[in-house]
Amino acid sequence: MNIEQGYIELLELQQLIRDGVEEAVPGSVRVRAEVASLQRKANGHCYLELCQSDGRGIVAKMRAIIWQSHAGALLSKFANATGAALGPGMALIFEGYVQYSEIFGLSLIVDDIDVEHTLGEAELLRRQTLERLEKEGLLELQKEFALPAVPYSLAVISAPDAAGYGDFRRHLLENEYGFAFELTLFEAAMQGESAPASITAALDRISAARQSYDAVLILRGGGSTLDLICFDDYGLCAAIARCPVPVFTAIGHDRDNHAADLVACGAVKTPTALADLFVDAVATEDERITGFQTRLKLAFTSKLAVQEAAVQKVLHRILFAFNHILTAADASLSKLETRVTAANPRLLLKRGYSLITNDKGVFLKRAADVAEGDRIRVIYEDGTLNCTVNGKI
Repeated sequence: MNIEQGYIELLELQQLIRDGVEEAVPGSVRVRAEVASLQRKANGHCYLELCQSDGRGIVAKMRAIIWQSHAGALLSKFANATGAALGPGMALIFEGYVQYSEIFGLSLIVDDIDVEHTLGEAELLRRQTLERLEKEGLLELQKEFALPAVPYSLAVISAPDAAGYGDFRRHLLENEYGFAFELTLFEAAMQGESAPASITAALDRISAARQSYDAVLILRGGGSTLDLICFDDYGLCAAIARCPVPVFTAIGHDRDNHAADLVACGAVKTPTALADLFVDAVATEDERITGFQTRLKLAFTSKLAVQEAAVQKVLHRILFAFNHILTAADASLSKLETRVTAANPRLLLKRGYSLITNDKGVFLKRAADVAEGDRIRVIYEDGTLNCTVNGKI
């Protein structure tokens, strides 16, 4: 230190700071901070920038280093436990020691990451959300809805380029039965801190839409524990519960259901499974209607058969009666024909009788019908005589 000139050298200042830091933080520390950025160098060292915010902005920053000797094992352990690679936006507890370098300044040398604490926070958030939803009567609100027998118009909340959304579309629209569905996409962020507000905003747009939807589908094709922690957010879950349309989730995870799954009307593991749910619902109704049509056809056919038998019976009776009438008529005609034949004048003439008419052709049956001097005709079988009545005896 140059006391005479009233200053110290930079190196001396840095050494004083180093000594002060080492005295203030002499051993290992546990620090909770958010990862602002991360760089993995070719030499294997991992450099991070840690930060802390208070809701209005960043209030603290610090550099952190995971040396190559620890980086491989530590990053692998983190990925295996959480299902995600260490990256920006994650709030974690780091274990290590503070180091001050005269060249590079203050750094946190990371020896470990408390993964259990991170997972524990996620589970604690889930439990707190479920307890609050149950206390406020929201947990079972969506369960009062019933999916329409033939769901057709579906509102889908998803990232437009998400693989899960693409799988869902293909599986639903290219179904083996050829059933038609109408899909309307409401875009939203599906992970990270902005996801709850983004999905809630999409739910609000659906509720305010002029078109009515049969169901709302929240799709995401899987992810890590930390990626999916947004689906345990109370605000999002409350919005799902209060949605006036039945909500179905397909978040794509294998762990216990998130709070969003439990508060929804229905939940399945994957987007393709959700597509199957709607296709199966329509197929079940189609089968029911087809069965009803078959039963109606059989009943109608049976009714026609009964009616046809009744008609045949009536026709048989009518034909029987008609045949009886015809037989009776034939008998009457035969008798009439016999009588007519018997009364035929020509038969009488053949038997030796004669017929007498006046000059006008009127048959004369009595002598009283003839006066003296009348002209009459006497008809025989073989000819006619014209005569004059000379007198009456």
